[in-house]
Parts: sequence; structure tokens; C-alpha cells
Amino acid sequence: MLSRVTIMEAHAVYRFYGTEGNQTSVLKEISFALDEGEFCAVMGPSGSGKSTLLHILAGLDTPSGGEVTVAGQSMTAADEEGRTRLRRQHIGMIFQFFNLMPDLTVHENIALPLLIAGETPEDHTGRIDEMLDLLELQKLRDRRPRGLSGGEMQRVSIARALVTRPPLLFADEPTGNLSSKAGEEAIALIKDGAAHSGASVLLVTHNPRDAAAADRVLFLHDGMMDTDKALTGGGFSAADIFRRLQELGI
Repeated sequence: MLSRVTIMEAHAVYRFYGTEGNQTSVLKEISFALDEGEFCAVMGPSGSGKSTLLHILAGLDTPSGGEVTVAGQSMTAADEEGRTRLRRQHIGMIFQFFNLMPDLTVHENIALPLLIAGETPEDHTGRIDEMLDLLELQKLRDRRPRGLSGGEMQRVSIARALVTRPPLLFADEPTGNLSSKAGEEAIALIKDGAAHSGASVLLVTHNPRDAAAADRVLFLHDGMMDTDKALTGGGFSAADIFRRLQELGI
């Protein structure tokens, strides 16, 4: 049996705000790894530190201590320029509020990460069309975000996150601004899109239904994570996750 390759790792990461003597701890000694091809969910209530953790892993924030490595490179030791480069090369991001450019079409929004990376989108027409097909957006390619539903906008953001073929896909509460049905569709598309491109997924969510799509579910509460309490092996139901939340007192 082939061993799995670690694509991202957090080691003893903590984050506090404030000054010495008046500190608020948000994350406390967080350690876990994400393997290539894995779909991992971090589950926890609002205010548990999920988004802070994701921002640190993506290099959008810096930890107060500990280290994050992405594709074997230290995100923590890099300067701002280095973190930006690592993020562009290795991470696609999906957000709750879509973050689409309102004056760009669907096609142009999807192509934007290529442009930012210094690529010529016209040289990657096949890749963009692949994303339009995969996310069922071809008929919407010339529309602007104001003419789209929430579910359609999230599909555009998924396509945008995948178009550079990143090895890592980070999703921050991607269904939080969607209806139940559109949310289910979005999670399925994230899972299928990542499998299609070979990306690992890290999903942070407070929704047991969304977390049930993962291969492994980690639980974050009051800034702490006990990896021994994780659900592993996939095939979970929302009820399985809810029971574990009750067991953990979350």
C-alpha cells in the first residue's frame, strides 16, 4: 500500500490578540495535516476560530506561534510577498460571500486568477471552458454577477478557485449564504471539482450536513482541536456528526 503524501501541515499553531496581560486566545496549539487527495472538514460553532485558522493556513493572517507548511514550504517563515506567491501557486479559495468582481462577466471572473498569476487567459481557453462545462456555466458565461442567483455565483467562485489547478482548495463556510438545496449542490460541486482536478479540500463549516461530505471531520471548540476525536473513513451522515458534537459538548 502506497503511503499518502502530506500537502499541508499545521504544527502547534496558536493565535492571540491583544497585548501581554490582556490577551484573548483564538487558537490554542493546533496541529494536524492534510494529505494529497483528501477532503477534510473542520467543524465547529460560530466563534470557535475556524475562519481564523483557515486564514492562517492560507497565509492571509500570521500565527502568534507555531508553523504552517504548504507543499513542503513554510508559509509562516515567508514574508508577505512569499506568502502571496505560495497562496497563488498552491491554494484556491472559496468564500461565503462569493467575492466576485461585479463588473466582470462569469467568463472573466473565472479567468481572473490566471491574469493575476501573469498568465494570458487566451492561452488557457481550454482550461476555462473545462471549468465552465464542469460547473454547468456555459450558458451564463457572458452574464455579470448581478444577474445570477446565489447558487450560480457560488458555482462561479468554485470554477475560479479551480482554474489554476491548485493542489489545495480551501472553502470558508461556502454554503452560509445559500438556500439548503443550493448549499447541497455547492458541496457536491466542490467535492466533484476537487476530485476532477486532484485537489485536496479543507472545508470549514458549522453545518453537519456539509461536513458529512468529507473523508475526515475535525472538531474545533474554543480554539482547541483534539485530533483523536476526529471522525475518519468517510461515509458519514449529518446525524453521525451531530452525535459527535453532542459527545464533545460542542
